[in-house]
Amino acid sequence: MRGQDSLFPELNTADQGASAQAGALCPLGGVAPEGGGAPVVSGPVLGYVSVVIDIPARALSEPFAYGVPLVLNEACQVGATVLVPFGRRVEAGYVVARSESLGKLPGAEGLEPSRTKPVREVVAAPAFSAASAELAFWMSREYVAPLSECLRLLLPPGGAGKVVRREDGSYVYEPPTVTSVTVRWVSLTEEGRSFEPAERAVRQRQLIDALSCGPVTTRELNLMNGDLSATIRSLEKRGVVTVEERRSWRGCEGSTTLSSANASAPKELTAGQQNALSAIARATEAASGDVVLVDGVTGSGKTEVYLAAIERVLARGRSACVLVPEISLTAQTVGRFRSRFGDAVAVFHSRLSAGERLDQWDMVRSGAARVVVGARSALFCPLADLGLIVIDEEHEQSYKQGSSPRYHAREVAAKLAQLHGCALVLGSATPSAEALARCEAGSHGGARWTRVEMPERPGTARLPEVIVADLRREFASGSRSIFSKPLLDALDEVVERRQKAVLLHNRRGFASFLMCRECGCVPTCKHCSTALTYHERTHTLECHTCGSSYRVRPYPEYGSACPKCGSRYLAKMGLGTQQVEDALRALLPEDVAVIRMDADSTRTKGAHQKLLEQFDAAECAVLLGTQMIAKGLDFPEVTLVGVINADYALKMPDFRAGERAFDLLEQVAGRAGRGEDPGRVIIQTYLPDEPVIRAVKTHDRSVFTEHDLGMRREALYPPYVRLANVLVWGKDERAARGLVMRIAEELRVEFGLDAAPMLHPVVETGSAGVEFSSRELLSRPQILGPTPCVIERAKDRYRFHIIVKAPLGCDLSGALSAAVSRAGTRPGVSIAVDVDAYDLM
Repeated sequence: MRGQDSLFPELNTADQGASAQAGALCPLGGVAPEGGGAPVVSGPVLGYVSVVIDIPARALSEPFAYGVPLVLNEACQVGATVLVPFGRRVEAGYVVARSESLGKLPGAEGLEPSRTKPVREVVAAPAFSAASAELAFWMSREYVAPLSECLRLLLPPGGAGKVVRREDGSYVYEPPTVTSVTVRWVSLTEEGRSFEPAERAVRQRQLIDALSCGPVTTRELNLMNGDLSATIRSLEKRGVVTVEERRSWRGCEGSTTLSSANASAPKELTAGQQNALSAIARATEAASGDVVLVDGVTGSGKTEVYLAAIERVLARGRSACVLVPEISLTAQTVGRFRSRFGDAVAVFHSRLSAGERLDQWDMVRSGAARVVVGARSALFCPLADLGLIVIDEEHEQSYKQGSSPRYHAREVAAKLAQLHGCALVLGSATPSAEALARCEAGSHGGARWTRVEMPERPGTARLPEVIVADLRREFASGSRSIFSKPLLDALDEVVERRQKAVLLHNRRGFASFLMCRECGCVPTCKHCSTALTYHERTHTLECHTCGSSYRVRPYPEYGSACPKCGSRYLAKMGLGTQQVEDALRALLPEDVAVIRMDADSTRTKGAHQKLLEQFDAAECAVLLGTQMIAKGLDFPEVTLVGVINADYALKMPDFRAGERAFDLLEQVAGRAGRGEDPGRVIIQTYLPDEPVIRAVKTHDRSVFTEHDLGMRREALYPPYVRLANVLVWGKDERAARGLVMRIAEELRVEFGLDAAPMLHPVVETGSAGVEFSSRELLSRPQILGPTPCVIERAKDRYRFHIIVKAPLGCDLSGALSAAVSRAGTRPGVSIAVDVDAYDLM
């Protein structure tokens, strides 16, 4: 618990006066703080609260103590949003703890009650529990993030309100603009059931007939019979009907027509499914946050395991949270869950409007929904008595938040499971190296980690045959087509048999970049150090880093003109989904639907569901897309999966490139052969001997993991160490460079790295069962850099970073926080600390 005299410098400047030094710990007495505003509530104090001020700054890492006046006693509870005096200002804050005496308030031991100011006003009802507040504190420490940003994750959608200072010096709180909506329901009274309208009262008869089967909304009545408002008012006055305002839940209308969304329970579970459910039951009974990793091949029925486990949790009166990595999976997943659990399912993801998210959040808080399905933010919904957390496709990078607080959903879910005493289930056909390592160790963070294998598909379904098409041989034979001969022949068979195919190409746009054949110019973004991607449909060059779009001057015969020399000879280099789509339409008969799913075709709301329903309804179709089509989708009619070029992801400058490539290929391969007909997978590549390609071809993960873990071990990367990325950026290159150098110096001081890092040999067994002899593991942290980022400039900001590798038991977060704090700040320069980093670009 702190006073304001120790806050960040801008609160302690001379213009704040002496009151800035009084802080939140100053005498009561009912007087307004200097600077104006409404009078402070007077009267006796019935308790004390810890309040986190809603200012996103790392310096505000602790709450402040305030008194609770009598008139606010009932409203001022944990989770409430309050207005409090803060120096010479009034600020909003969040109550995170409450106690009858100041000495019992965490962190306030030894503080004098006479030096606390009272809470001014409660402006929002409690939105989170004490356990959720504890989670926010943990996230703030673990991810070196401002405490208020972590607490905002727990608030209702629509964001926090803001405190505005008026011209007269007073303060007013402006709540979020997102509000709830209500619907008017009309129903017959007991007297109305025997009411007989006059013979000529046609409108009254229409209304009585419409209500005879039960209550109806005024909107539905007006749609069926025209405007009945006057009739409703007339009969309401006579006591024939009643009109009731009820809360409307937006976001519940999006039912799916996907045939694969039917989730009726199978008659018999496989042995793998039964083992998984038994392990989940044991973790639930332990009530200590134990984790079960369901390691099941694609199509092995992991979703049925989730559904059966949730049924048991709901039967005990508890609730469940299910995370999926892609919005494109939401429609199908929600359809399966709603077919099993009805209206008790809420959905939560970024493609909903702010109002829809608010209503889904309120459904959860009110208890109307006991199952939440959504993206990583669904973790923070106010579920009562949480009994189970499920993370599907746990290996996915999308579970890592890209902005502050930069948390990983797997780690937050594990902490949440411990706080609530429930089980955490991780499901994947390609588990992450971190999850496998923890399961081999048996425990992590005080919880038990168990791995359960599901190696078989239910019924007659079998894993598909994988064929590798060597593009080197295709080129040597004179072929210049996008499609190899094996893929062309397989597409012809799909058309002939009226089946369906899925084609993966993880590059959107028409061409990866343009190059002038005369001067060699490659058009790059004016704001970023990245090449622009050409989009044929709109004749634009688009930056996939900052989103900027540039029109290009077209020539009728030759395409676009070079922006440097004006040449008409611009070559389209690389291959994008739009170009593949054009080639497919030229190749296939007109009655074969070609459906493209990428970031461009799914920008509008509901586009994911619409395209998937179109694919599902077609008799014969090809679904072409980026990684969003590679996982979770279940279409039994798909017998062919093709990968246009498997090499894009293999050679990225990232130690996780191989893992991501394997995950992507293995997952998309699993879309084939889920029905009665056998499936085939054709992977086009110039690198057929790569361990990733060989592992996917043989359905043997160890072929890749042994190679990958060996390289990670030698290079000291996770899961053998912890990794952090400190990113510094700003428009002033010199200022950004100076600050990142200062942070690096402070980190070396913090870790005591005046000398070279000390390494020591060990002999261990890797998580794939491979013995590593005389390999080196860290005993002290390593600091790499500072150096310019791979994308050196983005959005007109120069970017530098420091990579820190630390032993698994090291307090990495604490060291980073201390070093960044001592390094200070520079005007116009930003700092981001990414603990357990995934993006090193």
